[in-house]
Amino acid sequence: MNALEKRLADYRRVRRFVGKGQLAVALHVTRQGLRRGLPLSPDALVTEGTGQVAGLSKSAVQAILADYGITRVLAEEGGRTSRGSLGNMRDYLTFLNELHGCGLADLKAIEAWWIERVKDFFSGKPFVLRYDPGKSLRSLVTDLLSQAAKRQKDNPGTMYAGTVLQHLVGAKLDTILPEHAHLEHHGASVADAPGARSGDFLVEGVAIHVTTAATESLIRKCIKNIESGLTPLIVTISESRPGLESLAKGFGVDARIDIVEAEQFIATNIHEWSQFDGNRRKKEIVKLFSRYNSIVESVETDPSLKIEIP
Repeated sequence: MNALEKRLADYRRVRRFVGKGQLAVALHVTRQGLRRGLPLSPDALVTEGTGQVAGLSKSAVQAILADYGITRVLAEEGGRTSRGSLGNMRDYLTFLNELHGCGLADLKAIEAWWIERVKDFFSGKPFVLRYDPGKSLRSLVTDLLSQAAKRQKDNPGTMYAGTVLQHLVGAKLDTILPEHAHLEHHGASVADAPGARSGDFLVEGVAIHVTTAATESLIRKCIKNIESGLTPLIVTISESRPGLESLAKGFGVDARIDIVEAEQFIATNIHEWSQFDGNRRKKEIVKLFSRYNSIVESVETDPSLKIEIP
């Protein structure tokens, strides 16, 4: 490893530039350095008024990837709306300027280095479903969410736990709803974005919200559901249920909102589908998580969100 590669590797490790949003920022800013030259002021890459990274978009990032023969989508928003993208840009550009001052800023080599990191990202390992017939189905779901929470801790800025939970619930709904029912699935970045949607899923008159956190804003959204004639249902992890129940009670709507634990929400159905027959249980589990993987393939750009069953 030469001096430049070591500096890049150290920066990536310390700053945790490993998620799709950070990778998009690194590619875009490096390309801007190639076009404009270094040193470059971070203020030159900030849009007026909106406080976003100027020129950062899905098409801009995909154009860079295309130069290296990569057609897969890295990030639907190109990192533009990712949490902390503006701060990441300023930090990374400062790093590039430092490399320039040391005579190490070979931007062509730097861009190629980040392209290799994108390839690593696309080949990331999936979560592993550790099925043990002697353990409860509830613990199976808990283990998956624990894996997602750990990855989230290692990669700040990407909501792995919430994304896994959202698509697990979506897979369950797809499995129990009749074939003619059309359930809309959305990528996690779309689900997090403010908009007119009533919830993560809308089934008949029920607005289903999937979350790993107890927030006031979610209860307020449920109140809007009620005012619109919808029935709100919150699916959350066991740790967050008491907090959500407390918030709902504080708003005086605790009798109007169903709040259920995701672990039980999913485990109960697996028992029912297998008709409580232990020999059929794994078959139903494989069916559920195969549907989950299909959803991830269709709406997400990060293949490591998939779940592998050994």
